Amino acid sequence: MTKNYLKLQFYSLPRNQAFARDAVAAFCLELNPTLADLSDVKTAVSEAVTNCTVHAYKGNLGLVTVECEIEEEQLHIKISDTGRGIPDVSKAIQPFFTSAPSEERSGMGFTIMQTFMDEFKVNSIKGEGTVVYMSKSFKAEVENV
Repeated sequence: MTKNYLKLQFYSLPRNQAFARDAVAAFCLELNPTLADLSDVKTAVSEAVTNCTVHAYKGNLGLVTVECEIEEEQLHIKISDTGRGIPDVSKAIQPFFTSAPSEERSGMGFTIMQTFMDEFKVNSIKGEGTVVYMSKSFKAEVENV
């Protein structure tokens, strides 16, 4: 399988979350994902882009960048913003932690990303932005005969 690359950049508008999710799902179709794998990717991307919209820019307009690369049987996703940044990433990735409790946020976004993807990492600098890296393997399962 050859390498492939996709880069999207869009405003941090809630309506662009579905676009990003569907674009990444369409991009990874060449990996022949199961419906469950496709759903996992879409959910993880949606959570990452939602974080940019809700937390990074706090309702202000900013840019979200989604980059995807297919290498062998792996999908690598990088979602970044130049928003507020996360003061304490280790705290932020804990289940149920939310920086917006008054908005009835569950604090499960990063946990969902970690659960649905094979690899997950967050880098953030307060005042400069956040980058989420995720990967998922789509190795064909061999049936026992």
